Amino acid sequence: MTTVEFGVLAELTKGSEIDKLAMFFTIIGGLGIFLLGMKNMSEGIQAVAGDRLRKMINAVTNNRLMACGVGTGVTMLVQSSSITTVMVVGMVNAGVMSLVQAIGVILGANIGTTITGWILVLKVGKYGLPLIGIAAIVYLFSKKDRIKFTASFLVGLGMVFYGLMLMKNGFKPIRGLESFNNLFSRFEIDVTANYFITYIGVLKCAFVGAILTMIVQSSSATLGITISLAAVGAIDFYQAAALVLGENIGTTITAMLASIGTNVYAKRAAYAHMMINIIGVFWITLVFPFYVAGVKYVTTEYWPDGGDPDQVVKILDDNGVQKVDENGLPMIEYPYIDEAIALTHTGFNVVNSLAFMPFLGLLAAFLTRMIPEGGAKEKKQLVHLDVRMLETPAIGIQQSYTELIRMGEGNKQMLVLADEIVSGTDIDKAKVDRIFSLENKIDVYQKEVVEYLSHILTGTVSLEVSDRARAQVRIADELESISDYVTNLVKLNLKMRNTDLVFSDQGRAELKALHKIVEDYVQMIFIALSDENGSVLNKAQVQGNTITHAIKESRGKHLQRVADGSTTPLASLIYTDTLNAYRRIKDHALNIGEVLSGEK
Repeated sequence: MTTVEFGVLAELTKGSEIDKLAMFFTIIGGLGIFLLGMKNMSEGIQAVAGDRLRKMINAVTNNRLMACGVGTGVTMLVQSSSITTVMVVGMVNAGVMSLVQAIGVILGANIGTTITGWILVLKVGKYGLPLIGIAAIVYLFSKKDRIKFTASFLVGLGMVFYGLMLMKNGFKPIRGLESFNNLFSRFEIDVTANYFITYIGVLKCAFVGAILTMIVQSSSATLGITISLAAVGAIDFYQAAALVLGENIGTTITAMLASIGTNVYAKRAAYAHMMINIIGVFWITLVFPFYVAGVKYVTTEYWPDGGDPDQVVKILDDNGVQKVDENGLPMIEYPYIDEAIALTHTGFNVVNSLAFMPFLGLLAAFLTRMIPEGGAKEKKQLVHLDVRMLETPAIGIQQSYTELIRMGEGNKQMLVLADEIVSGTDIDKAKVDRIFSLENKIDVYQKEVVEYLSHILTGTVSLEVSDRARAQVRIADELESISDYVTNLVKLNLKMRNTDLVFSDQGRAELKALHKIVEDYVQMIFIALSDENGSVLNKAQVQGNTITHAIKESRGKHLQRVADGSTTPLASLIYTDTLNAYRRIKDHALNIGEVLSGEK
């Protein structure tokens, strides 16, 4: 530890133990309340706007502007670029989002996260506690889910305001510490001085901002600390602006940590986030004097009720005498510095995103070459579910639904292959093995999906997400059961061949026709599943009755053949079991239709 740092600690320990602890507790308490408030805001808005989030993510296309817009919108709702980028890493890891799409969303996330700065600009800290109290009462006594989670969001907003006010109050004594001023003089930025000296000072401050954000893992928190320090005059606007630039680098650590253990595609997305922010900070720092001059010009000349961020206003008492703080220092404030810092943050991310927008394809190609798949090809994931998605249950529930569709696709393949086996005269071992392999995969899908949904249900989720999760558990069970009965059809057919038994030509023709209508029926249900179409139930019930009638008719004709002695008892038993398998496939498919309609 340096002599200057020892000096800071020594000055902090001056005075009574109560004064020292009071300042420390105020700062750490304010930071804790601020972080918890951000978490409450994120969870509350996700619960309220879950359906909107799903629609936004589904709107992501190869159109880079659309992807950027989605990233901006989602991040503004969840109040965290870290959550968005971690979610993107998870989606790329699952193979449901391309690298170019992911980079577009990341650019939007960088823009969307700047909304936090503008929330902090609102000078309503004194209303934080009343907002917490009123919203908490509404949350505790409201029975409607939407009102409860809206109140949770407002509780979080109040905590953010109140936490920021506490941090500002806690940092006030620091302005009077000579050693603190000496320490930060090492990071002094004088835009009128030699360009090289200015640039070194900017890099030092940016480095501090990056390290602090890496430790806290929340750029919103470090932005709040920066605004608090600047508001009490502990640091000037130029230092604050450079710290904000560095915070954009520090926030990438979350995505990098999230990429550990993922496939190469997810790693590329995480590296893209880091490269975009590092390159952006690099070129903005090169023109730092001009950039901050532009920010000051906007806040002074064009911002409503704005002014120079360097402008100092004396705080006076009722008699017009300037107040002094507990250290005997004149009490002052910088009324326009909050807006300037927020504009610095927003301006950097907007300009940087626009600069990268035309080069997304080139960046994706570069990352593909920089991070190759390697000599041994990575094993393709079977189930594309990621615990990272649990941070956003509204999106996670959509990812599990995607897995249900994969299960449905597997069932469709099994029915097509089974048709060829049941209808053919020779056994194709490759097709039989393929059916058994698909059945094993669907078993894994069902197990993983149910476990994943169980984790979602144990978290703080809205009633809508909870209902969707339970419905998906039921659908997963039904899909797994369909695969079991399709496999039974094949096993029964193999049993016939192994015992040298054959159905009559009429019986085989009836089974072939029955298989066709059951296959079409399941296909109709799976299309409804893909489209989340709940209106399929009426049609499913009508066609289900048709299948039931066809099965009864086939059974009656078969019993007549038994009576005529044209079939053996064992073949008769296998034929009856085959009809039962078709009936059970129809029943489980109908159950899916009922779940989609909300009846089960």
